[in-house]
Amino acid sequence: MQMEPQSSGEMVLSRKRRRESSNGEPEEGERLGKIPRCTVGLKNPAPFADELEPARNKPYERVSMDEAKRGTPFDRPVRVYADGIFDVFHSGHARALMQAKRLFPNTHLIVGVCSDELTHKYKGFTVMNEDERYDAIRHCRYVDEVVRNAPWTLSPEFLARHRIDFVAHDDIPYSSAGSDDVYKHIKEAGMFAPTQRTEGISTSDIITRIVRDYDVYVRRNLQRGYTAKELNVSFINEKKYHLQERVDKVKRKVRDVEEKSKEFVQKVEEKSIDLIQKWEEKSREFIGNFLQMFGPEGALKHMLKEGKGRMLQAISPRQSPNSSPTREERSPSPTFRLPFFSKTSPPPSPPHHSGARGYLISEDDDEDD
Repeated sequence: MQMEPQSSGEMVLSRKRRRESSNGEPEEGERLGKIPRCTVGLKNPAPFADELEPARNKPYERVSMDEAKRGTPFDRPVRVYADGIFDVFHSGHARALMQAKRLFPNTHLIVGVCSDELTHKYKGFTVMNEDERYDAIRHCRYVDEVVRNAPWTLSPEFLARHRIDFVAHDDIPYSSAGSDDVYKHIKEAGMFAPTQRTEGISTSDIITRIVRDYDVYVRRNLQRGYTAKELNVSFINEKKYHLQERVDKVKRKVRDVEEKSKEFVQKVEEKSIDLIQKWEEKSREFIGNFLQMFGPEGALKHMLKEGKGRMLQAISPRQSPNSSPTREERSPSPTFRLPFFSKTSPPPSPPHHSGARGYLISEDDDEDD
């Protein structure tokens, strides 16, 4: 027997109090409270009703609406029944079951799923067979028990056998099987608990999308390995779809090349802009350095002026100071011999006062010259 998922209800009560819309979701503008981290998932799917032990220890006594809203003991949950076809199980189905599960603080949700025979008779052909639909409902987290081959119209015997307290369904009259509303007698008995439909999604809407884009899905499945026979597609249509797929591949390749070309051109433009900016910066730097060196007030002009001054200073004669001693007062300078006068040369004759110079040369003579 599956344990009651009390932790789910406790978790809901522990959230920050907020208003909810008709389909159980918080209204727009409301902020969701933070949920404590905990493991609330169930390990096993919901059991089938015909596999459970019959509850014969207590007589069947219904719970009133007020008692159910106040809360019942842990060992006496409110037994809520919801039925349907649940073909191509989607979020709209799950939301409806969530609303049914959250009708009362302590709820045991029983879900009835109609068989293929009844469904094809009263509603139409289904995408999923009955076993697939049974299994889909078993693995919904809000479901506690599944009734296979559920009746199209609920009888008092069926309600008593499954000990049902309330029946959950949207309150739109459901005309079928020659009746304006198959839940009319349930509403009159005070056992009806209304839920709200989720707008924008239904099994019919999903089938409409598939039919509308039939070619797309046929090509998709052919590409994934399904044969034309499995898809009930003729030979001509198969070739047409394969040709369309090839054309689309070529178009995708062209788009990819265009996108890559655009990316390449964009990268080249970005790099060219960077190169131009760097070139401009280097050009400014080069021009600045050139002007600093060769400009009117550049370093070269100052270097030439400085060099010219030094050259003029080097080639101009030094002026003798006014207090310098006369030639007579100077001390005799040491004499030097010319290299061609060797030791074998005769000693030089003393100088004459006639002004003729001998072979003795002094520093003073050099200076006079």
